[in-house]
Amino acid sequence: MSALDYIVLLLYVVGMFVVASVFSSKIHDADDLVNAGRQSPWWVAGLSGFMTMFSAATFVIWGGIAYRYGLVAIVINLTYGVAALLVGFFVAGRWRRLGLATPAEFIELRYGRAALNFYTLVNLVYRMVSVGVSLYAIAVIASSLMPVEKGFLFADATSGCVSTTWIIVAVGIIVTFYTMLGGLWAVLMTDVVQFIVLTASVAIVAPLILLESGGASQFVASAPQGFFLPTAGDWTWFVLVAWCATQFFTIGAEWAFVQRYLCVPGRRDAKKAAWLFGVLYLSSPVLWMIPPMVYRTIDPTADPERAYILACQSVLPTGMVGLLLAAMFSATASIVDSQLNVFAGVLLNDIYRPLFRPQATQAHLVRVGRTMILALGCLLVVLGVAVPAMGGAEDVIVKIASLVVVPLLLPTIWGLLSRKVGVSAVWLTAAISFLFGGTVQIALAIAGKGVVPTGWEPTLRWVRDNGRAADMLAGVVVPVLVMIGCEFFARRSDEGWNRIASRPEPPDAAATGTWTRLPARITGWSVVACGALMTMVLPWADEGFFVLVIYAATLWTLGIVILISSRDAGGLRGILSVIGCGNNSYHTESPMAASKSLTTEKSYGASEK
Repeated sequence: MSALDYIVLLLYVVGMFVVASVFSSKIHDADDLVNAGRQSPWWVAGLSGFMTMFSAATFVIWGGIAYRYGLVAIVINLTYGVAALLVGFFVAGRWRRLGLATPAEFIELRYGRAALNFYTLVNLVYRMVSVGVSLYAIAVIASSLMPVEKGFLFADATSGCVSTTWIIVAVGIIVTFYTMLGGLWAVLMTDVVQFIVLTASVAIVAPLILLESGGASQFVASAPQGFFLPTAGDWTWFVLVAWCATQFFTIGAEWAFVQRYLCVPGRRDAKKAAWLFGVLYLSSPVLWMIPPMVYRTIDPTADPERAYILACQSVLPTGMVGLLLAAMFSATASIVDSQLNVFAGVLLNDIYRPLFRPQATQAHLVRVGRTMILALGCLLVVLGVAVPAMGGAEDVIVKIASLVVVPLLLPTIWGLLSRKVGVSAVWLTAAISFLFGGTVQIALAIAGKGVVPTGWEPTLRWVRDNGRAADMLAGVVVPVLVMIGCEFFARRSDEGWNRIASRPEPPDAAATGTWTRLPARITGWSVVACGALMTMVLPWADEGFFVLVIYAATLWTLGIVILISSRDAGGLRGILSVIGCGNNSYHTESPMAASKSLTTEKSYGASEK
């Protein structure tokens, strides 16, 4: 990258801290820190959920698959959209109806304290590992763009670039501190801004790389055989269907996503957030996966993990590479800050407060919550550095998702929909599924060494040749069959269901004027600032001047449209009102005071405990 790219990257990171600091003053209690006072607009929650699934790992892992296999990478990502739409129809509204403070509170009410402790431990381990992979992924991308001189303090002796270890440490520190500063509001709003910037960046890369390759027809003619088939390698139709089921349970029950359904004012808002997530994942994967697919025809010998950023680097002008890296950094920050926030909330509300300080003041809880975010951030850095030793990004992510997600999250979804299953279903599903999963891994290890016991040759040969399908069989089909059995043999409503069913449905939260406008205003001004940043780059653009003009104009236009479309805006008068020159009478009411009347906070489950 050029010096100009580094400046753009730095200014973008500073902007994230500015956004976080705006919301820091809004955090007065634990509910504000972990649930945004239940005032998030549905579109903010939906975009944030989309970006929580989206990280630099999207470009490293799925971009690598796109480079090697082609169209199947797009199909894999489309399964997220199908899963999210199903979650919107069947699950998201149910979560909001319960009016819980955290998803962990549901586990305790439905299955008991022992189940909560188990879920907290296993969830923490597997999500921290997967988020560590995201840190590693952004480090791989950034490292390839940052060559340094030999002997540089932070250099990697092998690659001649900045060491991935130091990049992981730097990113971990940055994300941890702005999450501590602004809580869930900082997470939500930075997610929205990075969605706009990243989408605009990727939308420009796709046509540029096609032109670089000689056009669409030349790309199709030069692509390897089978490059445009919907299945390839280990990704068979069975694996794709099982992967879609895995994502349904992830988006419907994984705590960071559930938090998006809890932070909105009402049930319909939660549904709309999930539907927005689904629509975006059904419409955008083509844009992301085209660059590495096309780059395969330009450089067939490239490192698949770096194919996406190499494609971008080959066509983007000075300044835009830095902004794209910043947006990828933000996409990674999205999944990192989401997990930091949600697990800090669970540890604070469901373990620390009830067990150690039930009478703690809100100020004390906020301090402890921020300390927990700091500790979890340090853990993430350690795990990110350890990813290469665990087998690499793709192997870690797919194995965790296929072997752990469904056994862990299926009982949550099932318990949300069914009155019959109880805590025994949690233990049976986890024990049997993990046993099968462990057996599959042992079989793979034995088959890999070539030491095959007599009579097991056909089975081990199938497992070796269909490793991905074997993982899905153990991690998806087996737990579903166990839960069906638990449902069949249960004879009456479980006590945990009765506790959940007896909870009164909380009224929809009526957002105050400030909170309905503030997210749109901050989003609009953030996008305008990115447009201004690109405009300032223009005098130094030696190549790609026209591309930069289009990109800057797009950001300016989007930002101004968002500002004018905000609730208090209308033409010039609206813009003046937004920037504080108009009659801003809506500031007379404190948003936090109003939000307390709707949370009645502590009617959200504290009284039942």
